Amino acid sequence: MYRVINKEAKRIDAFEKVTGRARFAADLNFAGQLYAQTVYSRFPHAKIIEIDSTEAEKVAGVVKIITAADVPGSNAMFGRFPVLAAEEVKYVGDGVAVVAARSRAIAVEAAKSVRVKYEELPAVLSVEEALAANAPRVHEDAEGNLIEHTYHLLRVGDVKEGFACSEVVLERSYRTRFIDQAYIEPEAVIALPDPYRRGVEIHGSIQNPYSLRQNLASVLNMKISAVKVIQSTIGGSFGGKDESVIQMAARAGILALATGRPVKMVLTREESLLESSKRHPFYMHYRIGSDKDGTIKVVEARIYVQGGAYNNKARFLNWRGSMHASGPYNIPHIKTDIYGVYTNTIYGGAMRGFSAPQILFAQESLIDELAAELGLSPQEIRLKNCLKPGQETPSGQELGPGKIPVPLEQMIKDLCRRTGFEEKRKEFTAHNITSGPLKRGIGLACTFRGAGLGGEGIDRASAVVTIDQDGSVNIISGFTEMGQGMRTAHAQIVAEVLGISLHRITFNNTDTSISMDCGPTVASRGTLAGGNAMLLAGKELVKRLHDRAAGILQCRADDLVSEDDMIYCRSNRERFVSFEETVKSCLFDQGISLSAQGWYNPGPEELNKESGRGRAYPTYVYGCSVVEVRVDTETGKVDVLKITSAHDVGTAINPQLIKGQIIGGNLQGLGYGLLEEVEERDGHIKTGNFDDLLIPTIKDMPEIEVIIYETDDHIGPYGAKSVGELGVELITPAIANAIYQATGKRLRELPLNMERVLLGRSLSRQ
Repeated sequence: MYRVINKEAKRIDAFEKVTGRARFAADLNFAGQLYAQTVYSRFPHAKIIEIDSTEAEKVAGVVKIITAADVPGSNAMFGRFPVLAAEEVKYVGDGVAVVAARSRAIAVEAAKSVRVKYEELPAVLSVEEALAANAPRVHEDAEGNLIEHTYHLLRVGDVKEGFACSEVVLERSYRTRFIDQAYIEPEAVIALPDPYRRGVEIHGSIQNPYSLRQNLASVLNMKISAVKVIQSTIGGSFGGKDESVIQMAARAGILALATGRPVKMVLTREESLLESSKRHPFYMHYRIGSDKDGTIKVVEARIYVQGGAYNNKARFLNWRGSMHASGPYNIPHIKTDIYGVYTNTIYGGAMRGFSAPQILFAQESLIDELAAELGLSPQEIRLKNCLKPGQETPSGQELGPGKIPVPLEQMIKDLCRRTGFEEKRKEFTAHNITSGPLKRGIGLACTFRGAGLGGEGIDRASAVVTIDQDGSVNIISGFTEMGQGMRTAHAQIVAEVLGISLHRITFNNTDTSISMDCGPTVASRGTLAGGNAMLLAGKELVKRLHDRAAGILQCRADDLVSEDDMIYCRSNRERFVSFEETVKSCLFDQGISLSAQGWYNPGPEELNKESGRGRAYPTYVYGCSVVEVRVDTETGKVDVLKITSAHDVGTAINPQLIKGQIIGGNLQGLGYGLLEEVEERDGHIKTGNFDDLLIPTIKDMPEIEVIIYETDDHIGPYGAKSVGELGVELITPAIANAIYQATGKRLRELPLNMERVLLGRSLSRQ
């Protein structure tokens, strides 16, 4: 059916990366550039009494030192983040001054000479402390230390009635902790003063160029159009290169304007761990009620999210969490309440999955706990309750043919049959009774996920597609390529609609002066929304090309089809003209523009504020995973032996890229479940580098099998949907369920490390 999409294709940015031609932000240098170094707080909460830079200014090679007093515009950015702390520091990653010098070594040395006098203040370092009566406030106007705009709810039916008619009721609590995105490339930015006007140009490892541009314009007190942001090649982000990069760009931008010279700032790994966002810790309390046959009647969830000292993500994260807290199940009575909480700690931000990894750990563990209580298998209880055609999502959206596809029941059956799930449960149970310390276990988890932003914001997207006289086609997206393969997917979509070979397509990095603001590159919407924008631009160009080709071939434009770099008459395929000939005729014979902008705008999703219900998302994706583990009960060591993951992706634009995304997500989910934690003590980060931060390596890589399901969905380009985040969400709960099957120990706190597995309980430390 398709000629370019739905097929494996080499990445169009592969040559630059494998040959080393791709330039990352830290690789860029400009004549006369200075190097900037931030002076960080020594306390999690303190009043700034005095900043003395006298000695630092004497260091040879120092050009400029700035504090909050030097910010020309607003010092407060979105989410309360300051460019530099002015009166108080609220966590140890706060910057109080920045030194610009002729070399990085000089800047680092001079920063050590900046003397800051503090008066230490009481700090709240956990959700429990922050919510306690009479607790000190992180922000004076944040009553109860609750983050503004982060309380979200979902109400379905009547939970009192649901519990009253339930024959079995369970009540459980679960906890997760801070983890780092652990991208290979630390953050880097360079700010250049515009030589022709009052403005700046920013290059860097920037996930969200438009958010940066908007905040920087406010900080520098200039028009948004005076700030130009060009995305460098990025060595991973997973949501993390946002707030910290915006702060870095603001500091470098102020220095660039003050000195008239380019200013470069590159974080060390230690600084990255100190200053960048982390995946939010969740504190989740669930109640669930069901009949004895396993029919779930009611779920009630109360969730607290640790936001840290500043937060601009919890408001969106919590809304998504409220929509998914009860899972992909048909439950008549649901009550969800979710809150964001300020603490004097590192802050929470976006990380792949955006609330789902935390919530699914609790919710899918809870489903298994209920199954065990009722004497049912994990597969049986999920098949009985999972969403099916004719039912509604928790937010009230109708499922079924011609509406929103829902293949989950069949996916669960197929996956369990393929993995021998029930047979292995019996086999492992028998094995564990007679075996030594090495026990075997198998676990199941399933999910659904709203595709795109949905109710978080309008899922708009921009693209520019330009055909040049030699028949080459350049594409520019308003979204950021971070290694996920988005450019290649976009190129395949454009090649398909234009009927040309993929090798004709080139790309530009995102440039805010060329493509329109389409919001952040988040929520797995690069293909769904960004691909739709590419499709719209491509269709406009096809119309122009066909109008011209109709004149050349003396036939109707609606009788033309573009295939294999040619334009044919459908009614007589012996009449044709080449793509290149048509392009030249458009440009030189008729003066027709062959540059088109695609603007995708599905409009806002309306929700009821009192119930949280409504058209939460345009469509949904589904996934389920089975994980097999081996547990050494003498040491607590868990080895993941095999992961089998099934994912509904609509139409697979590039199956190879999809499998890569899912495999990478699976390994991240393994790390989240078993290993990773950013440790804090008394508000100070004790995880200083990757040698302290346990993340999976190649030796931890299990056998992974990926099964792609394709469903008929009309929302995305050619029916494509989201894929980037699904792979990470399912693995942790499936591991937890497999550990329980192997050991009989139910662990409700992450990570499921050797200590917790050995002790069989959560650790008491906060």
